[in-house]
Order: sequence, then structure tokens, then C-alpha cells
Amino acid sequence: MKPRVRIIEGDAESAVLLADQLGVLGWQVETFASAEAGLAGLETAEVDAVLTVLELGTASGVDVCRAATAARPDVPVLLMTSYGTLTAAVGAMRAGAHDFLIKPLTRDVLDVAFTRALEYRRLRQELTRLRREVGPSSGHAGLLGQSPPMQRVYTLIDRLGPSSASVLIRGDSGVGKELVARALHARSRRADGPFVAINCAAVPEKLLESELFGHEKGAFTGADRPRAGLFREAQGGTLFLDEIGEMSAALQPKLLRALQERRIRPVGADHEVPVDVRVIAATHQDLGQALRAGRFRTDLYYRLAVVLLDVPPLRARGEDIVAMAEAFLGEICARDDRPLLTLSHAATTSLVLYDWPGNVRELKNAMEHAAAFAAGPLVHNTDLPPAIAGDALAEAESPAAAPGFLSLDEMERRHILRVFDAVGQNKSETARILGIDRKTLHAKLARYGRDQG
Repeated sequence: MKPRVRIIEGDAESAVLLADQLGVLGWQVETFASAEAGLAGLETAEVDAVLTVLELGTASGVDVCRAATAARPDVPVLLMTSYGTLTAAVGAMRAGAHDFLIKPLTRDVLDVAFTRALEYRRLRQELTRLRREVGPSSGHAGLLGQSPPMQRVYTLIDRLGPSSASVLIRGDSGVGKELVARALHARSRRADGPFVAINCAAVPEKLLESELFGHEKGAFTGADRPRAGLFREAQGGTLFLDEIGEMSAALQPKLLRALQERRIRPVGADHEVPVDVRVIAATHQDLGQALRAGRFRTDLYYRLAVVLLDVPPLRARGEDIVAMAEAFLGEICARDDRPLLTLSHAATTSLVLYDWPGNVRELKNAMEHAAAFAAGPLVHNTDLPPAIAGDALAEAESPAAAPGFLSLDEMERRHILRVFDAVGQNKSETARILGIDRKTLHAKLARYGRDQG
């Protein structure tokens, strides 16, 4: 079936020319001479793209773009003009325009622009389908994403879950190390037992021993009743020790003995208590450096790190970013009992270009921010936190940046290289994810100086 486009253009001659060009390119075209006619019935129309003009008689093309994206956030809107200014280009992006085109429009320019628009539409439909089928809590015990780096994590979870081996999870702050630990627990033979977690960096050193091993009544000032401790609370299940690198040198040998002997001694007790617990630890630190500096015991490290499991940072999971953002928006809208929000093209671009130093935690917070500021069904770039929206807007507003295709080319370059690096520079996988053939990918990588043959 041919893709369908609505052209909203007050100049009849220009509308006919555009309709002819797009018809040759395989599009089924409807033309409308006014904003009112073009927007009428758009909510339920069978349409894959909208093309309108910045100068539309008494109406503003930016207003038409804003109304069209509000009515149909799944349909890309392309805005064209005879006067390509930076102010107009930025205004179009902020109104939710998928592309900003400068007249006169050649068939080649239209082909590139509408191919991109159709791919964007396909991806939006795919995201909607996946959200409907698997819901916001898909993945392994709440983990989200299907990028190659995360597929490797899932493979390790499936292999290591049933094992009784200790696992040391490594990764930057905010990548979801506790979720990985919970997924390991859910895959284990201890899944029916408790999962108990503690952040070793969040508990004062003097209290951490009591938190882990428990204490007897009167063991120290304030110990007015006995406490079992987390090891015994996790009996038959899993104990997750987050930020294990923050554990004091005085406590490390006591933890080592508990792991070796499978027995603990509560603070103030004169006897040991047997425990049956699988310990999973996590750190964002370089424990190798801590070992060399003498801050972490070598024997404890090797007892904890029987298996190492590295969780990738969000910046290395390019194709997951938008899907996770959509999933978080779905959770937020369901929680707040509000209509589903959808990301605009400009917002999507900002999310992909951002480096995410705070990883998944920062992405989730960004979607909370966006949901709070979004006035309609579409999340615009300006609804995102300034740190995330800032790079894309600054690039578009920079005097050194040309309007239209040049800024989009740079966005495309960054996205292609991010996906390329995220999949270990596997060209076949990169081409599959991007939805382009290998020949096209080779040409683009050669242009970027990244094609090694």
C-alpha cells in the first residue's frame, strides 16, 4: 500500500508541483488549500506524513505544525519555506516539526526527507506495538532494552542465575546494578526466598556491622533490643551488597569469614549463627585500583568476584534510549491517570545526542520532568530538562550552524556512530538497527572517516 501524505499549501501551483513529485516517488497525495481544511479530520485520517508551508496565507505554518503534532503525534510533519532563517528553523523544531525544508524542493531532496519521515513513522508504530505487547515492566525483572550490550547482560543473567557462585556487578552509578541483581535472584533456585539489599556507602561505618550481622541486646549504647541483621533476613535467599568498595578495612575480614564459613557472629554475641545466603555485590569503583592501594582485601575480592558482570552505561545503548524513555512515560502516565504522552522528533533527537552521565536513573528523572511540563499529548524538546535539550537547541541556534539539512546530517552522523560503537563496530548489526543496507552504511562510515574496509 502506498504511503499517504497531506499537503497543506495555499499556492495552488506549488501544491500541484509537490503532488506530482511525491506521486512519482510513490506517495498517495491529498492537497488542501487552507490550514482549517488540512487539519480537519486529521485525528482519524489514514495518513503517514503532513507537508505544510511556513507562509500559509493568514495562518502560521508553525501553528499548523503544532496543531498537527498535537492531533497526531505519531505522524511526522515537514515544514517548508522560501526564506530559510535560523529563527524559523528553531521555531519549527520547537513546534514539533520532523524536518525543515528550503524551497525550491528538488525530487532528490523530497525523496531523502520523506524516506526519513516514513522511517520515523515506522519506528513510532513499532514502539507503540512493543509497549502494548510487553508493557512497561518487560525485560529481566524490570530491566529494559534490547540493544546488543544489554542482550549480552541478559545472556549472563540466564547463565549465572541458577548458579550459586558469587557475582560482582560493575557499572557506573545509575545503570541499574540492583535490577541486575534482582534479575539474577529471580533466575536462581532461591527465587522463592527473600531478596535483601543494602547500600554500603549509605550506612555509617560503625553501624554497618550491626546492619549486616545483627546485634545482641545491650551490645552498644542504644541497642535496647536484639536485631537479627540482614544476613539472617536474607536466609534462603539473596543478599545484595551495593557499593561494596565503600566497606571499611575493619569490616572486610568479618565479611570474608561470613562468606567462607557461612556463619556470622552478631555484635556482642559469644556464639556464631549459621546462614544460607547467596551474596551478590556491586560497585561503580575500580576495585583493581583499590586492591593495589591496599584499600580492599585481595582475598575478599576474589571471594566476591567469582564472576564479573559488567552493566553498560546508557550512552553505549543507543537504540534503547528512546524505547526506555517511552516505557518510562507510559509508567508515569498510567500512575498519574493521564493520556499517553509521545516524544516529538526534536525531543527524540535530544535524547539520542545526550551523553547521560546519570544513566538510566537520569533518563527516568528526565521523563518525570517532561511529563510535568508537557501541555499536550506530545513531549517537545523544551519540556526536557535544560541540560538535555540544551545541546540540540544550542546547535540549531548557533550562527555557525546552517538551517535545514546540515544540522540534521550532523544528528544523523552522531546517531549512526553511536549505534556503530554500541554494537562493537559490527557493520551488519549497525545496518540492521538503522534499517539501511550495508552499502549505504559503508558510504556513510567512509564519509565520517570510520570505514576500515
